Amino acid sequence: MTAQQPDFGLTASDYARHRAGFPVELLDRLAARGIARAHARVVDLGTGTGSLARLFAQSGCEVTGVDIAGPLIEQARRLDREAGVQIDYVERPAEATELPGGAFDVVSAGQCWHWFDRPAAAREVARLLVSGGAAVIAHFDWLPIAGNVVAATEEVILRHNPHWPYADRAGLYPQWLTDLQTAGFLDIETFSFDVMASYSHEAWVGRVRASAPIAGTLGDDAVRACSSELTAMLLESFPEDPLAVPHRVWVVTAKTA
Repeated sequence: MTAQQPDFGLTASDYARHRAGFPVELLDRLAARGIARAHARVVDLGTGTGSLARLFAQSGCEVTGVDIAGPLIEQARRLDREAGVQIDYVERPAEATELPGGAFDVVSAGQCWHWFDRPAAAREVARLLVSGGAAVIAHFDWLPIAGNVVAATEEVILRHNPHWPYADRAGLYPQWLTDLQTAGFLDIETFSFDVMASYSHEAWVGRVRASAPIAGTLGDDAVRACSSELTAMLLESFPEDPLAVPHRVWVVTAKTA
């Protein structure tokens, strides 16, 4: 079942400015597995503002980013210019990219697989890859631990969007393995590691505002009310600035036959 996708185009500016991207260590760990070597041809599905795509490009890969949200692609291009990298972009759904089949060494999806029609997306990944090519599904999630700033933040989010289904998660996605197995992928492996991301109070409020359950879903007044409550909560309960916010990187890789 596909999750109801929010409109991330509404959050593009905050998303680009405040959301911490995947850590460089992710690419180091993929390279150790023979993935993302220099000059590899990479397609990054659901690329958003290009966080994962830029890591591949900075590692010397030839990268194409795919997303349905034009405003996010505009932000990605701006961030690419600032980073001094060149990435091609296609405004298309992940399930039907219209890119040539059998032409890419790696197809990645960062922080977005749950928004796709997963069986259709897995078939498209298989179609795009060369024989022996690698699929990479990655997540970079904040970690709610009792008493920490993430847990308190999720309480605020749920007061404003009580139907949000992704609270209190551990950043693990075993169901994605079944998606890949069903699509015929082999050599399926997972790995994870935890890191601390630094956020000022302003940036954390912006990062939450940019998230799916807030600006991606709610109206302007509700977004402002949530941001105001979160700002007050931080000042009262977590006055340290910047905040050290625990995150988990979780990855599944797989190969085509």
